[in-house]
Amino acid sequence: MCFQLNQNWYGTLIRHMLMLVAAALVAGVISNQYGWSLAIGLGLYLAWTLKQLLRLHDWLSSHKADEPPPDGYGLWGEVFDSIYHLQRRDQRVRGRLQAVIDRVQESTAALRDAVIMLDSEGNLEWWNRAAETLLGLKTPQDSGQSVSNLVRHPRFKEYFEQGNYAEPLEIPSPTNDRMRIQLLITRYGNNEHLMLVRDVTRIHQLEQMRKDFVANVSHELRTPLTVIFGYLETLLDNVEEVNPRWVRALQQMHQQGGRMQTLLNDLLLLAKLEATDYPSDSYPIEVGTLLKTIKGDAQALSANKNQQISLNLESEVQLKGSETELRSAFSNLIFNAVKYTPAEGKIHIRWWADEHGAHLSVQDSGIGIETKHLPRLTERFYRVDSSRASNTGGTGLGLAIVKHVLLRHRGTLEINSVPGKGSVFICHFPAIQLINP
Repeated sequence: MCFQLNQNWYGTLIRHMLMLVAAALVAGVISNQYGWSLAIGLGLYLAWTLKQLLRLHDWLSSHKADEPPPDGYGLWGEVFDSIYHLQRRDQRVRGRLQAVIDRVQESTAALRDAVIMLDSEGNLEWWNRAAETLLGLKTPQDSGQSVSNLVRHPRFKEYFEQGNYAEPLEIPSPTNDRMRIQLLITRYGNNEHLMLVRDVTRIHQLEQMRKDFVANVSHELRTPLTVIFGYLETLLDNVEEVNPRWVRALQQMHQQGGRMQTLLNDLLLLAKLEATDYPSDSYPIEVGTLLKTIKGDAQALSANKNQQISLNLESEVQLKGSETELRSAFSNLIFNAVKYTPAEGKIHIRWWADEHGAHLSVQDSGIGIETKHLPRLTERFYRVDSSRASNTGGTGLGLAIVKHVLLRHRGTLEINSVPGKGSVFICHFPAIQLINP
């Protein structure tokens, strides 16, 4: 249509020019002044064209939506009509788009979950009614305000500024301390943010009940188990006075009692880690010294397996946090490498720092783990192979403890493994957790 319209314009323009030249030639024959006739003709045509431009300008600057275009002749009539049709088409398209926007806003306004649109700087642009209930936003006075100034929780401020939104954040609601909300941020467009907020109070209460139950049961079982384990040790210390046919049974009971004590200790530690967000004792920790101690314990655990355990300390940077918790996490990773690496195998421990923070990697040449198991390794009691845990005496809580210790120190755990070739576990700590000696 545009190509055909352009052709019509060209034809009309050529006809006008031919008519102008013909009229100037006739006037030149009559007056015998061909140059003046042509100049006067061009001047009149230019004046008429300027008049049409002024009419077009006045119509575009003052016309209403349904006001028809001014009457025009020839080429200018087609120009007026074409602009008018384009405007009408644009109005129809904008009407359809506005209808879609209205339906989207109506549907999101009816959601129980909050939907908040933020610009690239984190300022509020739009939100639905649920956001007023869950976050306490007020319309319209909060429009344009920074979301960090309205959601005044230190964990949210840190979460938003870090820009790592792979995992959702759970915090108390600003409007009600008894309500727990979960926030998930997604980037879109020109680095703008879409924030989804949902009420997870019920889920949080159920999770808290589970934690309390596990912690209470573990605590209550500890005392009777200690008594039973103590009597078993006493009997084994006096094994010569025991009927020989009971010796093996006592040894097995003693072994399983030790596993139960280890399991209870891990459950209590995990319950303690889940109780608070950050460690109560936060001091500078010399990671190099800590890793040297753990390496020595790992070599003792390796015993006759003749494994090659190496430690490479590439940085003297210190970590800010709880030494007890970090010792537990690092020990779990290194001892796991010893347990699941065959004799004559290699285990390499590396500590280094770069512009992204500090990192600890534990690499082994063990049996490896299939890719499908990697996302679930940090779940409580998750077993890649049930026989492996019984052979190594594991509780299934080691990596769960590692995960929670890292979360309390703002760290993350990366796991890579190839079956038959080994695994590498990497702890990443952000720069905010580092202290330069």
